Parts: sequence; C-alpha cells; structure tokens
Amino acid sequence: MIARAALLAAAALVLSTPAVAAADCDGRAALGWRGATLRIENDLFIGRDHDYTSGVALTAISRDLVVGVPPPCLPWPLARSLALLGHVEPALQALALADADAGAVAAREASPVVANAVLRISQSMYTPRDRTRTDLVVDDRPYAGLLALSVAWNLRHAEPARGRDRLDTYELTLGVIGPASLARQAQDAVHELIGVDRFLGWDHQLGNEPALQLAVERRWRPRRGDAMQLEGWSTEAIRSAGLRLGNIQTSAAAGIEWRAGWNLPNDFGAYPLGPGAENRPPAPAPQHGAVRRLPGAQVFASAELRAVAWDFSLDGNLLRSSHSVTREPLVAQVAIGWGVHGPLAGRGWRLTAMRVWRSREFSGDRSHHSFGSIALGVEW
Repeated sequence: MIARAALLAAAALVLSTPAVAAADCDGRAALGWRGATLRIENDLFIGRDHDYTSGVALTAISRDLVVGVPPPCLPWPLARSLALLGHVEPALQALALADADAGAVAAREASPVVANAVLRISQSMYTPRDRTRTDLVVDDRPYAGLLALSVAWNLRHAEPARGRDRLDTYELTLGVIGPASLARQAQDAVHELIGVDRFLGWDHQLGNEPALQLAVERRWRPRRGDAMQLEGWSTEAIRSAGLRLGNIQTSAAAGIEWRAGWNLPNDFGAYPLGPGAENRPPAPAPQHGAVRRLPGAQVFASAELRAVAWDFSLDGNLLRSSHSVTREPLVAQVAIGWGVHGPLAGRGWRLTAMRVWRSREFSGDRSHHSFGSIALGVEW
C-alpha cells in the first residue's frame, strides 16, 4: 500500500506540473556536458549467476550550474524534472549555468551551493537460482527486468562552520518492468556470446508495468578546502542517508564509507548503481581555466543498512497479480573496492571496481548474494 500510494502521488505530480519556462533563452544558456560513465554490474564476475544478476548503466553528467539565478533553457527531461523536484527542494527552481556570463560567475562565487544534472539510462535483471527449470519456481525470486531513464540533480553545500561538505541528490526515475525491459533478450545475447547456458524460465517473468521512483539522498564528508583533489596521502569517512518512494523500490537507508589513498578526488565516495550514481558531484569551488588533474589511487570499504517496504524484484507487479516472495524488511550491504584516476590523452579518466555483498533479501533465500561492479568514467 505504501508503494502504491507513492506511485500514484508521484505520477499525479509528473502529469500536472508544467515544465520550467524557457523564456529569454539564448546561445549562452545552452546546457554543457562535462563527462560520462559506463557501469557494468554482474555476478558472473565472481562466479555466480542468480538473484540480482546484471545491471548496466550509461550516465551523462552536466557542467556545474548556479543556484540563485533564473533557470536556463534545458532539454525537456531536465526541465520537467526541475518542475517536479522543485516541490521537494525549492533551490532546484533556481539553477543556471555557471559560465553563462560574468554575472553568473559572480553569483556562483558568492553562493555556497553549486549543482549539476545527471542523465542515466539503465537496465537491470533478476533471476532465480535454477536456470534449468521451465515451470514457475514458487519458492525463489521472480524473473524480473527493469529498463529505466533517470534524471538526478546534485546540490553541493559548503558548511565550513561544521567542518564538512554536503551533497543532496534528488532523482526521478521512469521506466518499464516486464518483457518490455528487454531483460530476457539482453541476457540471452550475453550468455550466447560468452558460451553460458540460457535461463529457461523467462516465460514466467513479471508482466509489463510502468515504473516510477522518487529518490532523495544526502551525503556528508569532511571539508578539506576547495581543491578538486586532496593532494598527497589522506583518509576520510563519508556518511549517507537516503529515501526511495515508488514501485521500483520504497525504502530508507543509512550508510558509511571509509577510504584511503593518494590524491583522493574531492567527491563523495564510490558506490554501486543507485540514485545519483557514478559519484560526479559539482566542483567544490569555481574552476577558472583548465582543471589540474593529478593521478591518484584509492581503496575503500562501505556498509549500508536498508529498511525495505517494497521491492519490485521480490514483491512482483504492483498493478497486477504476479509471482512474489516474502521480502525481508531489513537488508545489509557491504562493499570493498579500489579506484584509479588521472589524465590521459587530454581527458580525465577514472576506473573503479568493487565487490558487493548483500544479506538475505527474502524468506527462503539460501544465502547472501554477491556481485562485482566496474565503472569507467571520462571527463573532457
């Protein structure tokens, strides 16, 4: 019932809220893009093939925006998301490009809040343990797929009095659950390519259904100045809390990450595919001219506890009858990994890899689940 109410409320806002006006736009207000990331998650990386078995996401990250001046001309998905998410965070109604003109630069220098936008298209899939069964496996998780487009806005707040920086992420995800997600076709193609037997029970996957989720997340990290990187050796702890509402997942979570390394990026940690993912926050201060990119490396470990009221991959379809299992209300997740970054061929590159473990997600689950996650990002 919580997930159904959240879905209906968010859908009503999407349909009823007008897009941000595009008045007085000119060439200076064109949206610029700063970089992109490709993330691949799969349990085949660690020799398994069930539960959350695959996730692929392609993400584009905008250049920094200014809080406090009229909004610029934006592509339709960004304008619509601003109109909707502005009901949650009014500052999102007052964004413009940092480099639009000298006045905008001055506004940014006077403001402790900077922002950027994230566009992501993703596909994820879930399967039971036994790939050979063609009947409905009633005591294991459903076959399920999700194809989605997510629009996220990151707001970075400088809080020097508290000795920290804060990142607020607001994300709207629209997509489809079921055969229209093309999860079956994607898995079959990959398994044929790598010579692995297909799963035979996809005829019992969840039915087609629109997917909608609103996510809000907050992260805190120690304030280390306004440089793009923390030069030399350093360690830090990054805390997080988040809320998701919708028929993809309805949940609340809290977590912490510890990391150590050389020339750490001045960002908010590394984490698997999720709201505002790929960790590409706004810069901590105005960057004039070329950004100095230093090579660096890090190791990290994180832990998260999530209270789950709805999960489509376990609870099944929300708007129609379907196969489901009894979901565990609390799920723990831990991850360890490493990352490297630096300049190459005039671009900034970063590679991050991690292994993730999750506790049992449903009654009758035989053991915890584990998967690998790899992300390759570029900035220009």
